[in-house]
Order: sequence, then structure tokens, then C-alpha cells
Amino acid sequence: MPPMTEAAYYILLALLKPGHGYGMMQRIRELSGGRLEMGPGTLYGVLSRMTREGLITFTGEEGRRKNYAITPAGRAALLAEYRRLKNLVRDGALLEEEDHEA
Repeated sequence: MPPMTEAAYYILLALLKPGHGYGMMQRIRELSGGRLEMGPGTLYGVLSRMTREGLITFTGEEGRRKNYAITPAGRAALLAEYRRLKNLVRDGALLEEEDHEA
């Protein structure tokens, strides 16, 4: 599986609690400590692609708000990406060791 984009990763993280687009944008901002601000164009483009790929599912509408939830395949992809990132950080600890040697 290719590496996941940052947008996709945070959308899946946000959808560990099902929700709608505006709520996801707020949750992503919260989860990233304000580092990531996702606009509606990016969000809905990624939601559309992830729905086609079976990573998330459309669960219905409340007024104009479209609700989504993560699927089992999405949860598996998120966990795989989390493990991949964790390995990258672990392997990169070599940089900190080099700083101490200098």
C-alpha cells in the first residue's frame, strides 16, 4: 500500500468518530494541534476518493450536512499507515543520536 497523504490520514483519524464535513474540519484542526487547516475543497475531494476506495462510507444527511464513517478497510489502512509512520520515526531516532555525538 502506498503512503497515505496527510489529508487522508487526518480524515480517517477524525472519522474514528463518525461525523459531517464541517465537524471533520474542526476535529482535524484539533487533532493536529492547529497545524493542519483543511478547506472544504480539499476535504470533499478526499472524501469522494476515499468513499470510492471503500475506506469510508456515506451514512446519510441531516439537512445539508453529509455524514460519513470509517469502514473496517479504512481502519485497517489507518492502522497500517500509523505503523509505517511509527517505524519512520523510530528509524529516524538515529538523527538524535548523531546530535549527541557531535
